[in-house]
Amino acid sequence: MAEFGSQQILKPGLYVVATPIGNLGDISARAKHVLGQVDAIACEDTRVTAKLLTANLIKKPLLAYHEHNGAVQRPKLLAMLAEGKKVALVSDAGTPLISDPGFKLVAEAQDDGHYVTAIPGPCAAIMALSLAGLPTDRFLFLGFPPNKSKARQTWFHVERQIPASLVYYESAKRLPESLRDAAEVLGDREAAVCRELTKRFEEVVRGDLIALAAHYAEAGAPKGEIVVVIGPPSKTAPADSQQIDAETMLTAALKHMSVKSAAAFVAELTDIPKKQLYSRALELTGKG
Repeated sequence: MAEFGSQQILKPGLYVVATPIGNLGDISARAKHVLGQVDAIACEDTRVTAKLLTANLIKKPLLAYHEHNGAVQRPKLLAMLAEGKKVALVSDAGTPLISDPGFKLVAEAQDDGHYVTAIPGPCAAIMALSLAGLPTDRFLFLGFPPNKSKARQTWFHVERQIPASLVYYESAKRLPESLRDAAEVLGDREAAVCRELTKRFEEVVRGDLIALAAHYAEAGAPKGEIVVVIGPPSKTAPADSQQIDAETMLTAALKHMSVKSAAAFVAELTDIPKKQLYSRALELTGKG
């Protein structure tokens, strides 16, 4: 497949196809051509992919393929490839294999000698890096963090000394707690919360982690799909710790929260009693 042409006939094999992350207009001409030529499409959710195909006037057999049924479906897909069929692999949105279990199918197809290629396109993590205004010369994609706070803090702690921007996906409802844990472990790094990328209510909120954690603790969980980008550690910070003092946290929180809310917020991040923090917050705001 040296060049794309409207009349090109695909050869048998596995085609890993990137699909839009929100705006249906982002599908490429090559992706539409490939999806229209294959014999079947393996996808996470057949309902989601059916909508994409309908929007592009494509009708193909759909096979559900995801982490829960991979062991059963993978042999079927490999058998189709062995028969000389053309199979596309897509995710619900974005580039397959990015926070997606499709790598096992790709690996086994290659091991069996089948032709495997990818049709590049949208990826939420890459788009967030483009919009975050943070260093992109070196970055680490982390996928989704654990659901529980303690496990999530451990997850951040493992990555705290890596000299790179960190990129991860998060559910909207867990965003406030996730930013709080990130701030506690990683300290006052610059960060960006990228929401609903390519969609009508696309939004990028930038600031330091303490300020962002305070903002969402006060405003509550937003709606939509979330990508968080966190800048690398400061070159002047100690290698063994990125922690910052409680007063810096309190000062940052007071920019976005009431005295009472700021004291409660910082108390969650530290071992300092809320009453003590409340008194200091009053002093910082001139109300004490």
